Amino acid sequence: MKKIILPLVLLLLLYCGYDQAFADRGRQYYEEAGQIIWEIKTEEKVIALTFDDGPHRKYTPAILDLLKEHDAKATFFIVGTNAEKNPDIVLRMFEEGHELANHTYTHSSRMKVPNLVDEIKRTHETIFSITGYHTTLFRPVEGVYTDELVDAVAKEGYKIVMWSWHLDTLDWKNIGVKKIVNFVLDGAKEGNVILFHDGGGNRQQTVKSLETILPKLKQEGYRFVTISELMEIQTSTEDEKFVEQNND
Repeated sequence: MKKIILPLVLLLLLYCGYDQAFADRGRQYYEEAGQIIWEIKTEEKVIALTFDDGPHRKYTPAILDLLKEHDAKATFFIVGTNAEKNPDIVLRMFEEGHELANHTYTHSSRMKVPNLVDEIKRTHETIFSITGYHTTLFRPVEGVYTDELVDAVAKEGYKIVMWSWHLDTLDWKNIGVKKIVNFVLDGAKEGNVILFHDGGGNRQQTVKSLETILPKLKQEGYRFVTISELMEIQTSTEDEKFVEQNND
């Protein structure tokens, strides 16, 4: 009997720990509260490209070259230590019209919320010292958040940005250029947010996949916008619906 009870107790403890670490009020609550965005509902052919973990000395400039070639804007979730190492690349992002966002200072996945807030502030200061730009968007490491984290980030004036769950490209796993390309082209819809990585490892597959993805989506009529532009479209759409409902 003891052999049966012990595994059950361990499973219960694991479940409780998992539930506490990842418990949240739910996506609908956060979206309605305006604290987190995953994507937007729109009929306009717009897509937001997002890149995490950079800037990288080699891969980020290559990605910027492709974005420029295809008149595409993106949002870069910057790690503070990488920004300090590559201030010229951060400045180039900003000067070429891309949106700069916060992705902590050290990219540690195990931080208490007060430490996380300190890292957000430090990364903000780093980006501001390079560009004069105040970041207002934040993406948690690995997309993990809690109620406490969301509330603390909101108090600092940040909105959390996730991604369309079906469009995590898994490029960080180096799954192959063809798989990344097919994954995006088969899944991309109006108002989606796509997750790529420009830092944190070898991102040659990301660069090569974008060589196909950008012209293909552009050919299909999509326009590549920043997260802030995507939110403006969402606000405009909601305002139009409100007017229509009140005129009926």
